[in-house]
Amino acid sequence: MVLRTFGWSFGLTLLALAGALWLGGPEALLIVAILIVLEVSLSFDNAVINATVLVRMSPLWQKIFLTIGIAIAVFGMRLVFPLLLVGITASLNPVEVIQLALEGGPVDQEGTYAFLLEEAYPSIAAFGGMFLLILFLEFILEEREHTWLTWIERPLARIGKLDQLAVVLAIGLLVIAAETWAGDNAQTVLVSGLLGAVTYIAVNGLGQLFESQGILAHQDEDAPDPVAKGSSSNGGPTPLVVATGKAAFFLFLYLEVLDASFSFDGVIGAFAISQDIFIIATGLGVGALYIRSLTVYLVRQGTLDDYVYLEHGAHWAIGALAVLLLVTIEYHIPELVTGLIGVGFIVAAFISSVVRNRRLRAGGDTEDTHVHVDARA
Repeated sequence: MVLRTFGWSFGLTLLALAGALWLGGPEALLIVAILIVLEVSLSFDNAVINATVLVRMSPLWQKIFLTIGIAIAVFGMRLVFPLLLVGITASLNPVEVIQLALEGGPVDQEGTYAFLLEEAYPSIAAFGGMFLLILFLEFILEEREHTWLTWIERPLARIGKLDQLAVVLAIGLLVIAAETWAGDNAQTVLVSGLLGAVTYIAVNGLGQLFESQGILAHQDEDAPDPVAKGSSSNGGPTPLVVATGKAAFFLFLYLEVLDASFSFDGVIGAFAISQDIFIIATGLGVGALYIRSLTVYLVRQGTLDDYVYLEHGAHWAIGALAVLLLVTIEYHIPELVTGLIGVGFIVAAFISSVVRNRRLRAGGDTEDTHVHVDARA
């Protein structure tokens, strides 16, 4: 299962490392390896969230996400998007931006590609931070069958009954961030943050609209593609209602924007390691492939059904990342810290899930009859 799922990632990793060694020597090889690890550590929680959405899509749209979606993630977000961003913010034409990127130069040297991308960071952080923050708040403010950090999730779910509270809280935090940390970029941060909020509301809302209109199909329980199916905690298949047509298309868009929001800090942070856009795109691109492979693995194994707190841990990691993105408008936070916080939430949620499963087996239960489980227990 591991080789089948991660085979392409392993193969392209070896190819990327060999190419880096051949073209740039041991130093380039080391940088590419570091960037791969950086991307995986920063986006590990992204794989968990992707899996929760991917399982709702039809086999056709799952394959589109795992093929076309990979191309968009690797080449679009890790290579083309930074070029477009620098071109727009610095008022440069495509040829000038590419020439600037090829020239390289350190991030602290005025006029370099890395410097201009760093200058655009406040708007990037505000957009991505708001998108992820609303995603986190909408999850945590909704009543759910299981709770992980019960002492805080249960009260938040109670106040979450207020309509559009997630948007109100997110915009309030955006205003505080703009007035406190943005300085001369306050207006830019506000506009970018509002665009992030509007993007989330539009893409997520359109997906829910088409789902509510019945553009759904019941997946056959005997579907041969295990990616299209969930699995219950006892190992059996769980019949799913999966999105097709326009509903699946907007879920696809939602995943791509989500991936973009996760990739912002990795792309910016990569310039502290290298100024070569091709080395950066290679390292981060291969890391993105591992996130896609991990997403497939989680769906095929039914991991989210077996370890019910993983989704909670991923959303808490997203919430932490969203806040950190807003904080980094003014203060630099090492990418290592950001990555470790995300991984820490995932690991803690996984351990809590293992403890829960053992407790259920010891009690002879096959289902969790406790609606609210305190992870501190």
